[in-house]
Amino acid sequence: MIRNYDFDKLVLRRGTGSLKWDSRRNVLPFWVADMDFQTAPCVLEALRRRVDHGVFGYTYVDDSYYDALIDWFSSRHLYSFDRGDVIYLPGIVPAISAIIKALVPEGSGVIVQTPVYNCFFSSIRNNGCIVVENPLVRKELSETEFTYEMDFEGLEELASVPSNKLLLLCNPHNPAGRAWTRGELQRVAEICGRHNVKVVSDEIHCELTMPGYTYVPYGTIDPMATVCLSPSKAFNIAGLQIANIIVPDADLRSRIDRAVNINEVCDVNPFGVEALKAAYSSDGGEWLDALRVYLYDNYTFLREYLAKRLPSCPVAKLEATYLPWVDISSLGFGSDELVKRLLDKSGVWVNSGEMYGGDGYIRINIACPRGTLDEGLERICDTIA
Repeated sequence: MIRNYDFDKLVLRRGTGSLKWDSRRNVLPFWVADMDFQTAPCVLEALRRRVDHGVFGYTYVDDSYYDALIDWFSSRHLYSFDRGDVIYLPGIVPAISAIIKALVPEGSGVIVQTPVYNCFFSSIRNNGCIVVENPLVRKELSETEFTYEMDFEGLEELASVPSNKLLLLCNPHNPAGRAWTRGELQRVAEICGRHNVKVVSDEIHCELTMPGYTYVPYGTIDPMATVCLSPSKAFNIAGLQIANIIVPDADLRSRIDRAVNINEVCDVNPFGVEALKAAYSSDGGEWLDALRVYLYDNYTFLREYLAKRLPSCPVAKLEATYLPWVDISSLGFGSDELVKRLLDKSGVWVNSGEMYGGDGYIRINIACPRGTLDEGLERICDTIA
């Protein structure tokens, strides 16, 4: 029997140590990428059982953890890998930093496809490497909608430069909202393969596709690829700090595992382990499917609202994630300036496009109850319309 899940329920997060809600008082937050929904009931039940045990010592990751991870991606996404390919650690950002440390010599280039997740830039620079931008190409779909495509010719040119050692792929892409197709990913693999550029794919948003779109694991394109996975975004458990790097290449895995240990991010906590096992279950899948429907309805609501109130601000077509990307360049504000204006005038916090390499845009987190989204959009439009 399929249960009903109440995503309209208001969960009071202020005063709970929430980065999203407690960083600023008297503000509606639509910025950092966590959701305002309680996680799946099966995850809550698993965590309650673990709390009732009452002992929280150092964590041993047993077979049931690997079985849940492997079975989920094999059955749900047709992406197969072995237990020996997995390196677990507290998060995707520590994973990316460790991978760069392991695989890219200092002073070498790491290619990113901008606009892109802001922590890509810091992870590259913090490891003494150089950010090499391969900007996505904007494509107009209508007066109120656009999308992005990869610049394959530009990628070929950059990949041919010997000092550029790695492509950091965002699949699905944040904030462009693309769920890359198999054909697009095959071209990436062909280009990078020709020039011995390693590909590392961040797939943290993989479960959050919109109707009609499919997540294609990069590991099904290149079975030896290095892929970063976590249930944190899809199940709203980022604070439990659990992620995995899939590294089928034994030499690369040894080097990455060494970097994980050098960076001292090799341990996880018991709550993250139990949460992953519960999330990657049939009950978790049922909840996730219901969540995706609600997120799509929120996206549709935002599109229709902005088309009426701010028709000069087109929205990137959202194929995946819960983070619509909005073009505000017609308003005469830079991204940072508009974000400050919205904070000061309307008490709404969104992300500036500048942090992703895209001035003239803002990113809005729609993973919240419809009433919260409605109020936030009204405040935004009343301020700048």
